[in-house]
Amino acid sequence: MVERIYHENTLLAIIVRASFRQPGISFFTENDLSQQLAFMHHPAGKKIQPHVHNPVPREVHYTQEVLFIRRGVLRVDFYDIAQHYLESRVLQAGDTILLATGGHGFEVIEEIEMLEVKQGPYAGEEDKTRFDGVDLSGLVVKGVKS
Repeated sequence: MVERIYHENTLLAIIVRASFRQPGISFFTENDLSQQLAFMHHPAGKKIQPHVHNPVPREVHYTQEVLFIRRGVLRVDFYDIAQHYLESRVLQAGDTILLATGGHGFEVIEEIEMLEVKQGPYAGEEDKTRFDGVDLSGLVVKGVKS
C-alpha cells in the first residue's frame, strides 16, 4: 500500500507501508523531486550491472527526508508551509515515509527505532524553523495502519 498526502495540490509526503509488495522496481517519486524513493524486489540470481554515479550539479531548495521505521509506532503530524496543522498518520515497523514539503512533527507512540536519510550537508539551525505543534484535542489521524 502506498499513500500520497497532498495539500492544495502540493505533495507533502509519500508513505510506503510494510505490506507493499511488487516485483521489479517501483519508483514512488516523480523525476523532479530532489529525493528519490523506490522499492525493489528481485529474485535470487538477478544481476544489477555495476555502475558509478556521475557528478551532476543539482540545486536543492528544501530538505527532504526519508524515515525507515524499524521498530515501534510513530505518529506523524503534517503542517502546511505556513505552519498550520493539517492531519496526521501513524507509522509502524516496516513502514517508510518520504517527507517532501510542508512541515512535520512527530510523537513516539511506542518506543521506536528508525533510520533517517536526507540531503546534506547539514546546515544546523539554519536548516529548519521550529514552531509549536498541534494540541492533542485537535488531532485528525487518517489512513490505515499496516
